[in-house]
Amino acid sequence: MPRVLRIINRLNLGGPTYNAAYLSKYLDDKYETLLVAGMKDETEASSEYIVNSLGLKPRYIENMYREINPIKDYPAYKELVQIIREFKPDIVHTHAAKAGAIGRLAAYNEGVPIILHTFHGHVFHSYFSKLKTRVFLEIERFLARRTTKIIAISHIQKKELCQDFKVGPCDQFEVLPLGFDLARFQENLSERREDFRVKYALEIDDIAIGIIGRLVPVKNHQLLIEAMARLKKQTNKSVKLIIIGDGELREQIEQGCLRQGLKTSNVSAEGVDVLFTSWIKQIETALPGLDIVALTSFNEGTPVSLIEAQAANTPIISTRVGGIEDIVLENETALLVENNNLDEMTHALQKLVEDGALRKRMKKLGFEHVEKKYSYETLCSNMSALYDSLVAQHMDRSNK
Repeated sequence: MPRVLRIINRLNLGGPTYNAAYLSKYLDDKYETLLVAGMKDETEASSEYIVNSLGLKPRYIENMYREINPIKDYPAYKELVQIIREFKPDIVHTHAAKAGAIGRLAAYNEGVPIILHTFHGHVFHSYFSKLKTRVFLEIERFLARRTTKIIAISHIQKKELCQDFKVGPCDQFEVLPLGFDLARFQENLSERREDFRVKYALEIDDIAIGIIGRLVPVKNHQLLIEAMARLKKQTNKSVKLIIIGDGELREQIEQGCLRQGLKTSNVSAEGVDVLFTSWIKQIETALPGLDIVALTSFNEGTPVSLIEAQAANTPIISTRVGGIEDIVLENETALLVENNNLDEMTHALQKLVEDGALRKRMKKLGFEHVEKKYSYETLCSNMSALYDSLVAQHMDRSNK
């Protein structure tokens, strides 16, 4: 039975955890899988409940964190080497940057025959200085030469990685979209909407605009806050902004709201413009209570929040970045605006806020659009087929 060692940066809320968890649980049973994870940052919400709910028992690398730290990275590398020697995998499959760097080096140096890496996003723009970005790009090119296959999670991401940034040759890439259990987003929609809106004191005529994710620079919450301030002056509709998530910029974003004349609260939407809920782990209980989901990021891979929003029939407004055009139907399930364009974001918000019929039409198409493309069954079937092909190729080479 071929063995797969699956290595993920950390178990924090987001697409990588779901991807690694579903592949570890539901991959074709001809494969034996061991899931290994690093440690999340203190400001991030844990997603251990996801792997626990699937009966998985990951092995943790206590020195593997998202940030570069040679004092910790080398011990993490040594521990991964030891795991490879003990488990003797036929395939090492890494997810996201830190796991991809340390995991692929350990696998290559230990002679693992098949090495794969999934890019869940990339840091080649909008994260760091030009010099630092260049260093990371050269590291990824070095690692790509030691990788059997690189997996992109959208066609747009593949184009960015192989054509724009030349991480590796295009024939080294496979496109395999993320996979989720999306049926749960269709359960008890009316009850969930009522429960969410009662909990946070949203009135019947309040139009709730939600943004979901880490409060970090690349997510560009400031764009939505400024657009919200403009919108409040341009519409007679009652509009509330619901910020779901947490992170290093929490205080800064709150101060930004106040500078724009927006009242904030972390308890109730009553009498305020912006509500900070922090993390909501069971996001399927929140999405039906929102009328619009917004995303304002400078850079994205395949944002889970937009897949989940469509699964819950919630209309979207998003910046046109990363793989977003691959996962939404423009003007059908989502309105798209140019990156960091305040005028376009404000106009799109006003259009969707004031046009109830448009919101209703967009709600109808969401679940149907994402149901099959982003199911975990499709993900696992496609990944098993890729593994089968690579194992067969390795066996052919070994027998010659």
